[in-house]
Amino acid sequence: MSALVATGRADAAETLLSQGRPAASSSKESSSYSSGKAVDGDLTSTRWASQEGSDPQWIRVDLGAVSSISRVKLFWESAYGKAYKIQVSDDAAAWTTVYSTSDGDGGQDDLTGLSGSGRYVRLYGTARGTEYGYSLYEFQVFGGGGSTPSPTPTATASPSPTPTAGDSFVVAAAGDIAEQCTASSSSCAHPKTAARVQEMNPEFVITMGDNQYDDARLSDFQNYYDKTWGKFKSKTRPAAGNHETYDPAGVYAGYKGYFGSLATPKGKTYYSYDQGNWHFIALDSNYFDQSAQINWLKADLAANTRGCIAAYWHHPLFSSGEHGNDPVSKPVWKILYDAGADLVLNGHDHHYERFAPQNPDAKADPKGIVEILGGMGGASPYKIENVQPNSQKRLVNTYGVLKLNLAPAAFSWQLIGTDGSVKDTGPTYACH
Repeated sequence: MSALVATGRADAAETLLSQGRPAASSSKESSSYSSGKAVDGDLTSTRWASQEGSDPQWIRVDLGAVSSISRVKLFWESAYGKAYKIQVSDDAAAWTTVYSTSDGDGGQDDLTGLSGSGRYVRLYGTARGTEYGYSLYEFQVFGGGGSTPSPTPTATASPSPTPTAGDSFVVAAAGDIAEQCTASSSSCAHPKTAARVQEMNPEFVITMGDNQYDDARLSDFQNYYDKTWGKFKSKTRPAAGNHETYDPAGVYAGYKGYFGSLATPKGKTYYSYDQGNWHFIALDSNYFDQSAQINWLKADLAANTRGCIAAYWHHPLFSSGEHGNDPVSKPVWKILYDAGADLVLNGHDHHYERFAPQNPDAKADPKGIVEILGGMGGASPYKIENVQPNSQKRLVNTYGVLKLNLAPAAFSWQLIGTDGSVKDTGPTYACH
């Protein structure tokens, strides 16, 4: 049985593609052994484990794009696979086998010289080596090595079950979305950002306020937002911005009229919900000065049982853009920071910006919160005015959508532009 050795690169020509990427599995022994634990970079402490006593079982990783696969390393726990396959797929439905064995003996399997390509790579176990299940400390997939993808065409259709609560998932997010324009105008951006959301097919959609310009009337929601981002209305989890308060029919009249109970699922314009190991909190930054919302937030966080926390609202505490830092959000940041929150999403300034983990006083802090400003959903771009501490990347004149890859204990993201290209890729962070 081989010793466990950390490997970031297999050799000079091969790159580790799988670490921190979304993962899914046929089953898990418990929430402590979910699929994301097999791609978190920890080779000795965390692991995925399937249910015991049944075959077949599988674990797969989403590489985010079709990639050439040259090597797979399996770091088995004592519950190993005796017979298993390594398979690749572009769509997680039709699979092509690039490696197969019936005499696995556990330990560390270093499968080199593979030839294949796919967005998804999976281990498909058909015979357990023990009476238990299948368990991997780490499932590493490498690309490169100069091989040309030419897998033997042995693709077989295989159902892709609904991911379990411990699996990774994708969320689309943006703020400042629908100008009063339609796809008939080539300069209208929100139809183009909506097309990117549709391609992502996310678990759900987050909006960070100013969903409809200029005064967020119900008729404007119906004539503009609904024609594009309205395609995802049933799985949208919205937050309100300042433009939602401008409606002549009354504050939030159009916003509530359009989204209905989606805007107020708990009877208020702030609410929370869970997905997998993540707890999401949608807040109303127009009313951060009201104690009812602050008290609700404290109670909500105290009751949370999930391992990762993401919060979103409109006005950012930190911004290098035209609106700049908004101190109205600082008390909320402090509450979230003290609760160990991981991620904050905001809009308001019409640009893209990401910040390194920091505390509410703008001090770099590995235990701090990552803020992403995503106000590029379709409204006219703003300029960068004053670069703030801990700002890692800023993009202006770039419309797009955040593609959040949320694993059970980690997260990463990409900014997808209206042309479908990746404009930025954020680091992978572990949850606190």
